[in-house]
Amino acid sequence: MSLTVSQDFNFKSSIEKVWLALTDANTLGKWVMANDIKPVVGHKFQFRNEQWNLIIDSEVLEVEEPYKLSYTWVGGGINTTVTWTLKHEDGTTHLHLEQKGFEKEDQAFNGAKYGWAKMGEELNNVLEEL
Repeated sequence: MSLTVSQDFNFKSSIEKVWLALTDANTLGKWVMANDIKPVVGHKFQFRNEQWNLIIDSEVLEVEEPYKLSYTWVGGGINTTVTWTLKHEDGTTHLHLEQKGFEKEDQAFNGAKYGWAKMGEELNNVLEEL
């Protein structure tokens, strides 16, 4: 059985700003973790949180600028895939997150649900500053 964390966020920002927040390492680092992402299929990168002694190994799987970004998320005992889908309508950018591949409803799964919700709030703050 494979479980998925699925969340939706809405921002009064352009799709280009939201895309930048997902794909620019400095901007992404303000609301997720320090990283060295590049929106290039096959690019291997890491998310790093020294406070938690956590390293997440990732590889970009899919890039459809500015509508879709997918990458692996391997670390902290999990091996999952994160996919962001963006759509802009009526002055609002809709951002959908799916993190697939959780084996059970455990601390990692529940932590991801909580963590992404909290990071979505941080993303809103980052977008207001851009």
